[in-house]
Order: sequence, then C-alpha cells, then structure tokens
Amino acid sequence: MKKYKDLDRVLLVDDEMSTNFLHRKIVQTSNIDVDVKAISSAFEALEYLKFMYEGEEPKTEIKPGIIFLDINMPGMNGWEFMKEYKKLDLYKRAKIVVIMLTTSLNPDDEELAAKDNEIVTFMHKPLTRESFSKIASKYFELDSEV
Repeated sequence: MKKYKDLDRVLLVDDEMSTNFLHRKIVQTSNIDVDVKAISSAFEALEYLKFMYEGEEPKTEIKPGIIFLDINMPGMNGWEFMKEYKKLDLYKRAKIVVIMLTTSLNPDDEELAAKDNEIVTFMHKPLTRESFSKIASKYFELDSEV
C-alpha cells in the first residue's frame, strides 16, 4: 500500500450520505494508506478545521491533506465554505489540497473554481480510484520510509 507525505486524511464534504459512502469506499480501496472522514455539511467541515488545532499545532497527527468539496449543499454551499475557509489562519490551510467535486454542469461553477487559487481542480462526480490516485501522486510525495 502506498503512503504519501502530508496525506494522512481525506475529508469528504457532501450532504449526500450515499455519495460520502461511495467515495469513502473508493478511497479506502485505492491502494493508498489514508484515513477518510466524511462530513455532511460545509459548516461542520469548517468547524472541524477550525478546532483541529490548538494554537499552531494540530490536536491530532491525522490532519486532512485533501478536501473533496461539493458545491450544492443546504445551509452553507461550497462557495460559501471557500469564502470562510480563506479566513482561516494560513497554517490551518497549509498543505491541504481542495478539490471541487460536484455534479454541477454549470460552466460558471467551473470558471469560478479555476479563478480560485485555493481550489486546485474541478471534477465531476463520482470520484474514481484512478482519479484519486492521480491526485495523490500529483500533489503529494511518496513516503520513502514506508
């Protein structure tokens, strides 16, 4: 099983339980050693990121390396999440790769994502093992100690 530096956890942020279930299974069966945390609201995901740290040190060694973020969610959508995410201290966002993973076919959404320097890519659901593996190898370095 592959292990990547700074990729300890994948954070799935989607209000659809079935989507989180499917994407969790895809990540868990991808031959990459990573923990998966699914959160069903953007607000809860933001709170998780805020309170994961005490000062500049994480409360746990398992911190997200990738956030897969849906756009259309009740309460706080993906764009609203990104607006609040950018207000977090830089060390809370460091080394986190944000990927917009959505069913949206609106070209405006893809254009907005491309203009957002915190979003590395815009993808259509569902996530696949191949796309997850490509993302991991593109944004993270293989851990040579494993």
